[in-house]
Amino acid sequence: MEISLLTDVGQKRTNNQDYANQFVNRAGMIMILLADGMGGHRAGNIASEMAVTDLGAAWVDTQIDSINGVREWFAEHLETENQKVHQFGQDEEYKGMGTTLEALAIIGTQAIYAHVGDSRIGLVRGDSYRQLTSDHSLVNELLKAGQITPEEAERHPQRNIITQSIGQRSEVQPDVGMISLEDDDYIILNSDGLSNMISESEIYDIMTSDLSLSEKAETLIRFANNAGGLDNITVALIHYHKEDAE
Repeated sequence: MEISLLTDVGQKRTNNQDYANQFVNRAGMIMILLADGMGGHRAGNIASEMAVTDLGAAWVDTQIDSINGVREWFAEHLETENQKVHQFGQDEEYKGMGTTLEALAIIGTQAIYAHVGDSRIGLVRGDSYRQLTSDHSLVNELLKAGQITPEEAERHPQRNIITQSIGQRSEVQPDVGMISLEDDDYIILNSDGLSNMISESEIYDIMTSDLSLSEKAETLIRFANNAGGLDNITVALIHYHKEDAE
């Protein structure tokens, strides 16, 4: 299994509020965490790094090696982190801080993930790209209700408003999903700085090119920057090989 993580400030922002890292627990199980912070100039930076670092440290300290174990871990630790970030955000300096979160663990031939916010996890398999997560956003709610069209969603003035985050007052309700992995699968975790700038077909074309995995990460970010780079751009790529599980 190959993994490549890369982040870029983009063309318009002066600081990077995205944060991503990978962690291995005592059973040798990998978890990748990606967060896109929000709040004031410093608050977003702190929220995203805090969430990834805290959750990563908690994961490293476990011996979890089962899907059910990860599911229980998500249920306990994501809410704990949600409340921690929320309490931190009561300080006037960090008012309104919060972060999206994508967390994905590989357990044998299975990938299990938790999703909060409007960062995304996608799968490239065979001849298609499939988005595995559904954005927790106002625009996505309007889209699902049939109140706006996909074309209207792309240019909606409130498209950056999310309906769930780590750091909210109420209990967080992450979407948890699982997929069985197949040989030559690619999993893409990314902040909205990528998905707001380039299309799924462009992501697919890059991921199925002959480039190395690190070059694919660099190319995704370059395409997003060439399209305007309106936000920070972060990608975490996983290339799964069948012999990994064996």
